Amino acid sequence: MKKIYITEVSKKTGLSVETLRYYERVGLIPKVARTSAGLRSYGDTDRCWIEFIKCMRDAGVPIDILVKYVALYQQGEPTRRERARLLAEQMRLLDERIAELQRTREKLHTKISLRYGDVAVGQE
Repeated sequence: MKKIYITEVSKKTGLSVETLRYYERVGLIPKVARTSAGLRSYGDTDRCWIEFIKCMRDAGVPIDILVKYVALYQQGEPTRRERARLLAEQMRLLDERIAELQRTREKLHTKISLRYGDVAVGQE
């Protein structure tokens, strides 16, 4: 397990150093180990958490929901069902958003076809 520092994690994930610090501070990711000099030293588990949180944030999952999920995860097996319900609810909300985006896409497609069918949209 290779340990890397915050700057490298920032480059690999596309998240700013400030965002990574914030995520740790608010509990979005578990506390990261520190070197004797006080530098954050990220291991594989830390990086997996960051990837998960980044994915969830990119999907629009609110920070407070993710903080709750991480806190439940840290409590262990007794919270397994509650964690599953929390994630399932977020998936349901994401499915609703995807359906709405699909409807919007269809409306745009129809509008383009009916009004601008003679123009090669997106190929200029």
